[in-house]
Amino acid sequence: MSSGLLLDPYFKQHAQGAGHPERPERLDAIKSALEREGLVKDMAHIESRPATDDELALVHSHEYLSIVKRDIARGARTLSTGDTDIMPKSLDLALRAAGGVLNGVDAVFSGRVKNAFCAVRPPGHHATPTRGMGFCIFNNVALAARYAQRKHGAPRVMIVDWDVHHGNGTQDTFWSDGSVLFFSTHQYPWYPGTGAADERGEGKGRDLILNCPFDAGAGRKEIYGVFRERLMPAADRFKPDFLLISAGFDSRAGDPLGRFLLEDDDFQDLTRLLLDIAEKHAGGRMLSVLEGGYNLSGLGAGVAAHVQVLRHA
Repeated sequence: MSSGLLLDPYFKQHAQGAGHPERPERLDAIKSALEREGLVKDMAHIESRPATDDELALVHSHEYLSIVKRDIARGARTLSTGDTDIMPKSLDLALRAAGGVLNGVDAVFSGRVKNAFCAVRPPGHHATPTRGMGFCIFNNVALAARYAQRKHGAPRVMIVDWDVHHGNGTQDTFWSDGSVLFFSTHQYPWYPGTGAADERGEGKGRDLILNCPFDAGAGRKEIYGVFRERLMPAADRFKPDFLLISAGFDSRAGDPLGRFLLEDDDFQDLTRLLLDIAEKHAGGRMLSVLEGGYNLSGLGAGVAAHVQVLRHA
């Protein structure tokens, strides 16, 4: 079996003006880096497609979906729920990003691919069930988790978020759920201001929210260390049926929106560790979804390092 890749040039149309960090050139950087490493031709192509309203409602409220549609239709520059910049095509692009990720879930569970990487824009992990935030409109990984549970009968899903920013939207979605383990390493205090170590979930979700906040300057020692010391034992207790990665490469050294110091080799080792967990508990089923990463050369190199390990699993 090959690995899957969603890399649709359509997502380059999400252009929000000169100087915006979440810019179309991010996809160009990823594509160029993957082609230099000879990875694109060896991977199974995953199509994007619009998510349906019913699929979006697995995570997002109908009221929020109406707000998104109304704000974009009236030509607003920013979602009225928060700080997410939008443009006329933002709804279509966000729908295709979410739907493409769901196609990735289908590809993994059908056995067509052993794992997959989805380079989608806009990103998703700050989007809560009722609010868009921080470049994010729909929460792609949260939707993937719910979709895997509802369509493919995967009762326990683990989401690992190594973006430099805390995935507050994913945390909010599964705060009291009990069927999803959310593990996050992130710079703290930093945008969006959430992710303190004592944020642990409640009710059925108690202790299934695992936040590992670090000061600026954290690198391999801190982040790889906590993956081994906290994530691996938690995975052994939880025994996930499916793994999802919120793969943010703004945790790489040199990113303009983060102050972490991870290098390409570190992303490879983190990926190997997660593949080991997936093999042990989930039949190898794992899907990685692009989040942040705003230094173009660093983004391309980090994604290529990550995908190399996925491809050779």
